[in-house]
Amino acid sequence: MQRFITDILTNRNNRAILERWHALDLPDGWLVAGCLFQTVWNLRSGNAPEAGIKDYDLFYFDATDTSDEGERRVQARADAALADLGITVEASNQARVHLWYESYFGHPCEALRSSHDGIDRFLVPATCVGVRPGELYAPNGLSMLYDGLLTMNPLVPHRELFNKKAASYRARWPWLKIRADGLSQAEAGPR
Repeated sequence: MQRFITDILTNRNNRAILERWHALDLPDGWLVAGCLFQTVWNLRSGNAPEAGIKDYDLFYFDATDTSDEGERRVQARADAALADLGITVEASNQARVHLWYESYFGHPCEALRSSHDGIDRFLVPATCVGVRPGELYAPNGLSMLYDGLLTMNPLVPHRELFNKKAASYRARWPWLKIRADGLSQAEAGPR
């Protein structure tokens, strides 16, 4: 756990977001996804920690306001608190994911009960990570993340989405291993 925290804090933007956490005022809030695991993979690859990270995702859970307007207000607060960083920050209310998921990804999604539910449902289990000051949430542990092992998440068994995501990751970090149907590409041999 400490290695992961140390690694993600080498990314100056992750560090700044966590230092300003209280200004964001996010119920059940977490810094999640690419800005975390991509920082680790960048470090392993010898890249700058921030290299190629397109956005910094904030999950929160507010079942009392699942409106677009409510999410936009939270986004505006995050933008104001982090504007000087010059990065794209995306705040997403996990209480409203089921309202748009199918139209965006082509698959239905049950209503989530917490931000943890959202983190649990990333397409690749190795990337299911979230942090906030003093806390780490990694439901699948960290070994797959550090080993670069990409497998399909049984909670979201959407092969076409997984294949696209895994290919995108491999294009940026060629040392990653894709394990589909229980075998990595190296173990499966040529197709």
